[in-house]
Amino acid sequence: MSTTVADHVLQRLREWDVTHVFAYPGDGINGLLAAWGRAEDNPRFVQSRHEEMSAFEAVGYAKFSGKVGVCAATSGPGAIHLLNGLYDAKLDHVPVVAIVGQTNRSAMGGSYQQEVDLLSLYEDVASDFCEMVTVPEQLPNVIDRAMRTAVARRSVTAVIIPLDVQELAYTPPEHAFKMVPSSLGMPHYTAVPDDDDLRRAADVLNSGGKTAILIGQGARGAREEVKAVADRLGAGVAKALLGKDALEDDLSYVTGSIGLLGTRPSYEMMRECDSLLVIGSSFPYSQFLPKFGKARGVQIDIDPHMVGLRYPFEVNLVGDAAATLRRLLPLLEQMDDPSWRIKIEANVARWWRSWSGGPPSRPIRSTPSTSCTRSADCCRTT
Repeated sequence: MSTTVADHVLQRLREWDVTHVFAYPGDGINGLLAAWGRAEDNPRFVQSRHEEMSAFEAVGYAKFSGKVGVCAATSGPGAIHLLNGLYDAKLDHVPVVAIVGQTNRSAMGGSYQQEVDLLSLYEDVASDFCEMVTVPEQLPNVIDRAMRTAVARRSVTAVIIPLDVQELAYTPPEHAFKMVPSSLGMPHYTAVPDDDDLRRAADVLNSGGKTAILIGQGARGAREEVKAVADRLGAGVAKALLGKDALEDDLSYVTGSIGLLGTRPSYEMMRECDSLLVIGSSFPYSQFLPKFGKARGVQIDIDPHMVGLRYPFEVNLVGDAAATLRRLLPLLEQMDDPSWRIKIEANVARWWRSWSGGPPSRPIRSTPSTSCTRSADCCRTT
């Protein structure tokens, strides 16, 4: 029996080390469903109760595994239902690939049952890469680019496959004009800021005596570096919601969450600090940050498109959080006056006492993922 396009899709996902696909059945992906049977459920087909949950499950899997989340749905309403979860991935900068079905090519443009212009529908949520497969030779290039782009840009990508294409015999691209061969693999790299920018950032942070640090998802791979910088500056550390597991809650200088669901110690620290260091976070509520002009600010983020937002930072450092902090640390002066740190710790201790006399029995602890070998700077919080 010949290998179909649908068989090759699953094969290529396996080659990309995809072990789970979160999906809901529908006749627009019948070719893929049949291929799953032939593949003995490899990658595993994880069925949700609704396509929207398939997308959210892929997002959660990506956030906590450090791998790409993959979801699948049928054409028309199934593809539409994915949107809410896919927008969660887009706005939280999480790598997710959506594989969706479409009506047969012969029916397109004929107002056929459940025919939706999916390329237009996904134009925003999958703006980094969205492609429809119309001939077998487009694979594996389309799958490879969808996976690679999702990882590189920490975003949503989409692959649309008409039902009749899923059932075609797979033929690879040839060494010929207008054929696009492809290859596997996502190279890993570490981005670091320019030395002059690091010195400028150190000058800003060294000028303060009351430093507040705000960390997000992008600090997950930099726990020890964040601790070292916090100790060097005598700073307290607040956490954006998606950065809750980036640092232990039971550290005496960790003030907890910030913002609408934040803690009093975080609010007090931001209100009184004179310098602010934001690491791997795009925390949206500027009213919970220091008053403009009261604190000098430095931001660290791996995405150059996301720096300079939310606060008038004097220095924006573009780079991997851990590598950037390691290069920044030798330039920072040891804070000799412990009064600011002592005050933060007292506020934190008072906050915990207000919760039935002490901290909860199981505070958040940062535990590295066993399956993620990449820097968590590939994700960043909002």
